[in-house]
Amino acid sequence: MTEHIDPSIIVAHGVDKVYPNGCHALKEVSLEVNRGEVVVVIGPSGSGKSTFLRTLNQLETISAGEIRIDGVSLTDRKTDINKVREEVGMVFQAFNLFPHKTALENVMLAPMKVRKQSRKEAEEKGRELLYKVGLADRMHSYPSQLSGGQQQRVAIARALAMMPKIMLFDEPTSALDPEMVGEVLDVMKSLANDGMTMVVVTHEMGFAREVADRVVFMEAGELVTQDTPEAFFDGTQNTRLQRFLGQVL
Repeated sequence: MTEHIDPSIIVAHGVDKVYPNGCHALKEVSLEVNRGEVVVVIGPSGSGKSTFLRTLNQLETISAGEIRIDGVSLTDRKTDINKVREEVGMVFQAFNLFPHKTALENVMLAPMKVRKQSRKEAEEKGRELLYKVGLADRMHSYPSQLSGGQQQRVAIARALAMMPKIMLFDEPTSALDPEMVGEVLDVMKSLANDGMTMVVVTHEMGFAREVADRVVFMEAGELVTQDTPEAFFDGTQNTRLQRFLGQVL
């Protein structure tokens, strides 16, 4: 008897987030993401995009609803959230690298500490990942010796070193100078081509058109609409989306 594997690796159902100050950041957001799918989330500032992304590894706890990652409920008290986080890599706007460690040491740290890899194993994997993100020649450089784009690529390699099932990207290029954006997006495109499940919050519409399997539009804490990039950027069905695209395209 073959084991049934649910195609959905992320299931968010009726997710609400209300902050203590009364701010209603998420309003009944429901989204399913299949294995190997790239979902890009766009919308105006303050629409709840980053908040929603952060609920997917419980950096933000939800007020109501349910989130399951690979079948495991994040709201179940018995769930070891740190175990779930091992499977969910996250890349932020800020690179958050350890300044006193080289690029290679930054990438090696979590696999040794969390996955209990040997130094030799972590180093081999770290070298391989830095090569993958185009930084083979900068392995022994410290963050202060790297450009913003290079630091963000180290941050991506560091997240990948944990061998996650899912990668979350929270506006990974928004802190970068325009000429460095492309080098980070190229790494993300190659991950998508490798079949990595990705949820990406971004303002990069070209990336959404080219790489996404599905584009999601959020506004005022609501998931307003979602579709394939072709249908989405045609956007004629939804006036809220039309208005937003009119401002950014």
